[in-house]
Amino acid sequence: QVQLVESGGGLVQAGASLRLSCTTSGRAFSSLVMGWFRQAPGKEREFAASISWSGGSTYYRDSVKGRFTISRDDAKNTVYLQMNNLKPEDTAVYYCAARWGPFSTKFLPDYWGQGTPVTVSS
Repeated sequence: QVQLVESGGGLVQAGASLRLSCTTSGRAFSSLVMGWFRQAPGKEREFAASISWSGGSTYYRDSVKGRFTISRDDAKNTVYLQMNNLKPEDTAVYYCAARWGPFSTKFLPDYWGQGTPVTVSS
């Protein structure tokens, strides 16, 4: 079993930056494809970004490309989501996710974190 714990959410103004962190339990982190999803109020959960085992491949939804960066630190069992130039439409609960298997642009998680809220005011 893999447990994911997010942190780093908060309330910021438009144009600000935040960095989300997700730390995993166990020794399997380097074998996991990691990702971030988000769910805005009243909307379905949507994919935001993902990163391969090695960190050499990443994938983003179009609306966050150029503003968000996903990265991982295997020594710390942690994946990050650096979010720059935040917009009110980025307001959502952000969920860390993980899956076994190869990296692909279609990310179907095996595990979820509990979520961390991000609110961007205009």
